[in-house]
Amino acid sequence: MEKLTGILPVAPTPFHADGRVDEEGTRRVMDCMIDQGVDAICILANYSEQFLLSDEERALVMRHSLEQVAGRVPVIVTVSHFSTDVVVARAKAAEAMGASMLMMMPPYHGVGLVPAPDGIFEHFQAVSDAVNIPIMVQDAPLSGVSLPVLVLVKMAQDIENVSYFKIETPFAADKLAALIEAGGDHIVGPFDGEEAVTLLADLDAGCTGTMTSALQPEKIRPIVTEYLAGNHDAALDQWKLCLPLINHENRQCGLRAAKTVMMEGGVIGSDFVRHPLKPLSARTKERLISLSQELDLIALKWGK
Repeated sequence: MEKLTGILPVAPTPFHADGRVDEEGTRRVMDCMIDQGVDAICILANYSEQFLLSDEERALVMRHSLEQVAGRVPVIVTVSHFSTDVVVARAKAAEAMGASMLMMMPPYHGVGLVPAPDGIFEHFQAVSDAVNIPIMVQDAPLSGVSLPVLVLVKMAQDIENVSYFKIETPFAADKLAALIEAGGDHIVGPFDGEEAVTLLADLDAGCTGTMTSALQPEKIRPIVTEYLAGNHDAALDQWKLCLPLINHENRQCGLRAAKTVMMEGGVIGSDFVRHPLKPLSARTKERLISLSQELDLIALKWGK
């Protein structure tokens, strides 16, 4: 696989209004995201509601997604789990089905059940030993696990397939800069997340891409491409254009934003989220649609 840069958005998992996985909707989401001009698609991540899917549903979503994409763009499969054995099994299955990359968080099960640093390292090592595709380390506050820069650098240097990093911790730009400086060529893909709310600072720090939701990748991707081409003013102007919607998604909507806009645009039939998550309030949804209309998003019109 060629080095990935640009935008690698997370695909939502669509459900029918009764909560069942929408298999046809999953395939339509893949096609819509490709039409959004993404550089890769990440599935089964936190913004895919992976923590609300059964093992059987995970396998179903993975199969439909990879079959529908059919090699048109790389697909990153998230395999996070506390159990090393489960993660290894998920990783092998993803590679066998055609995944181009894996993403995984460090093992955690609440703040009181976090392995020692050696256990975390061995967790990633076991997956790397089992596959021959790159691994992206997701360093996110959700886990509650501290991954200092020196630990990440050691992973990049000593674990063969660990070469991509999604940094979405507080002060991500400083951590990205330190990681890139200390890790050198071992840091193949430094990425940020958080719906690109800190993207300009993170690009200044040296990141080469972002993993957002599937809401507006066609609008956010030019921020990265312009910046990497040296057109920093153009990148800033584009970021300013996207920022109101980025902020609304990040602070008010979360993973529900992409599903709601895709439903409005006919990509999927329902924006259902599984309990204990709750649907957007009418007030929040109205602002989301209004901001999306101002940007004339692809997802808002794709199925109409």
